[in-house]
Amino acid sequence: MTFNFRSYFKSHHPQTLASLKSILNSFFTFFSKFNPMAANQNSVHPSDDPPPFDPSEPSIPVSYPLKTLEELESRSYFDSFHFPFNKASVKLPPYAANELPKRRRLLVCHDMAGGYLDDKWIQGGNNPDAYAIWHWYLIDVFVYFSHSLVTLPPPCWINTAHKHGVKVLGTFILEWDEGKRIANKLLSSKNSAQMYAERLSELAAALGFDGWLVNMEVSLDVRQIPNLKEFVSHLTQSMHSLVPGSLVIWYDSVTIDGKLSWQDQLNEKNKTFFDISDGIFVNYTWRENYPKHSAEVAGDRKFDVYMGIDVFGRNTYGGGQWTTNLALDAIKRDNVSAAIFAPGWVYETKQLPDFQTAQNRWWALVEKSWDISQNYPRTLPFYSNFDQGHGYQFTVDGKQMSQTPWNNISSQSFQPFLEFSGESTGGNLKVAVDIKEPSYNGGGNLTFSGTLEDDFQFSARLFEGKLQLADSPVHFTYSVKSNGSSLLGLSLEFTSAAAEQKSVLLASSGDSLLTMSRFVRHFDNVIMPHRVTKLESESSWVIQESSIAMEGYMLTKIHAVCYKLRPEVHKSESQGKTMALSPSEYHAVLGHLAINSLTLNSDFPPSTSWFVEGNFTKWSSSDSNGSRKLNVKLVWKLKGGKTHPFPKYNIYVKKQPDLSIAESNGSLQLVQEYLGVAVVEAYYVSDLVVPSGTSSVTFIIQVCSLDGALQKLEESPSLDLNVQGS
Repeated sequence: MTFNFRSYFKSHHPQTLASLKSILNSFFTFFSKFNPMAANQNSVHPSDDPPPFDPSEPSIPVSYPLKTLEELESRSYFDSFHFPFNKASVKLPPYAANELPKRRRLLVCHDMAGGYLDDKWIQGGNNPDAYAIWHWYLIDVFVYFSHSLVTLPPPCWINTAHKHGVKVLGTFILEWDEGKRIANKLLSSKNSAQMYAERLSELAAALGFDGWLVNMEVSLDVRQIPNLKEFVSHLTQSMHSLVPGSLVIWYDSVTIDGKLSWQDQLNEKNKTFFDISDGIFVNYTWRENYPKHSAEVAGDRKFDVYMGIDVFGRNTYGGGQWTTNLALDAIKRDNVSAAIFAPGWVYETKQLPDFQTAQNRWWALVEKSWDISQNYPRTLPFYSNFDQGHGYQFTVDGKQMSQTPWNNISSQSFQPFLEFSGESTGGNLKVAVDIKEPSYNGGGNLTFSGTLEDDFQFSARLFEGKLQLADSPVHFTYSVKSNGSSLLGLSLEFTSAAAEQKSVLLASSGDSLLTMSRFVRHFDNVIMPHRVTKLESESSWVIQESSIAMEGYMLTKIHAVCYKLRPEVHKSESQGKTMALSPSEYHAVLGHLAINSLTLNSDFPPSTSWFVEGNFTKWSSSDSNGSRKLNVKLVWKLKGGKTHPFPKYNIYVKKQPDLSIAESNGSLQLVQEYLGVAVVEAYYVSDLVVPSGTSSVTFIIQVCSLDGALQKLEESPSLDLNVQGS
């Protein structure tokens, strides 16, 4: 990437103290190479940093890069305590696992303040405002970038990208003088080039991501070029062998004559590397006619040319930032692919009025220029609770389990295509993901708020799919809570093989005759829910279930439809009291949407089918009152080596009081706490406070299915541990 460190630092604003320290330390290291006095000054001040990170010791699981060839060659990463936690749990769906489609594509390269910020905490962090991407339907390839030698994508990014059909690449980068020294070893022989290529392929296959961006930002001796070609070629071949459909993309940097000279286009100086890899990421200081020239050089591989766009706007065509779409328009005209670098600009520069609004506005510009890359639903079951991977509370089936702020991108469900499909002339509604109000499941909802006149309706796009329907009926379940006469249904669009269009409304519960007379002219079919369930809690969620049979048709669009009855005075279900609403006021919340075949079921294996154990158990004193702290790694698996499709597990703990002590002071009470979510069959419990007078703790592993169903806690696998010294 063609920017010096100083300009990069000035334009990136770290979001946490830890990342700020990392960047300052990196800058000092670079500066001290040229100023020995600065290095000496640094050495006389004691460090406030914690002890050096030892990946072999049990600790809260984190993602981290490899910084030396020695780490890569020794395969020591596989001996790390953190390695099992860093394995991605979500594979690409079959339709996305093969070669990329033969069309222009969008690659997104995530580069933020050195990387490994809130996303490094594999089991999640406590920052509800952590950065995330949720416009996956616009993306084909996602690259996790940092300035470390081997950047391994945190599994949270792999999991959510794969869920949406997006391939994920790590980064191998050489830069500065240290990079030249590393290159001398890497390219010392044909054998060494092949060996390091195989090590990188092994890492990608083991961790579950889909290839590499290779960025050789160093000048080389021209005699090293043959071994560099061997490295790139062997990496491409070994990746394809281990991970079919994988990608190795060359960054426009060093040329075939060994010079570090960014070409800003595909030409004779870098085409050699393009020919032995799966594509080229062209540097972002190109001119308007360079995409056309690159397409001509690429020939029938023009879609493998990714023209770079720096969102920070550093000498990039169109200026980046809020005019990133100008570069996309130019690239689209010449029908090559695009590579957006650092879309986190919106977050890092604190664009107004807030991150959610600015992020949606910025990606809307991308969509307007580029159009949609992904479609879902495509397979069953399909489930979305609109969780963006961060929030201020955590809810399970309408019951709030935690009020602790959190972030975990692995918890993202399928993200809605939030764009209005048409505005009502009878009001003004705002559609947004709400992460602050209690949800139905997870930490997010879709809210529809504003004004809507009677006899008008409002439609908002949720999903654009390619779901081919068979002969069995399809079952739709969704949760809603609303005020007064505000009603929310689902509009479905189907297409037959003969291009025949059908529209169906899954109406909200209510007056059937009024609903039919209202919508029969607008839809080919109007279906009332066959089951309506109101949760017995203060949450006021109403679960609506409908079924439809459309054999031979493909489900292509799902919209939310907002409409009203003819009210005068209504009862506010969310507040449980009678209140007068303005005739045009509208408010409804969509908590989740599940689509399933009636032939499928969510039967869970009984708890006795699971083997559960605790490893690396460590007790320590917590305070003078006799409380203790517990660290333990929970591990579980189905007996008999059976495999399963379960995507995640909710982890709880119950603390059993000592009966003799509890009875004497009248405090016999079992407290059940939500700890977090696991997406692999392991969870590390760190510094769990166990009060004095507790005899044992029970860890409960609640199994979650692909369709959003949850195993009952009393039927879930568990592990009992006696409190040490009790």
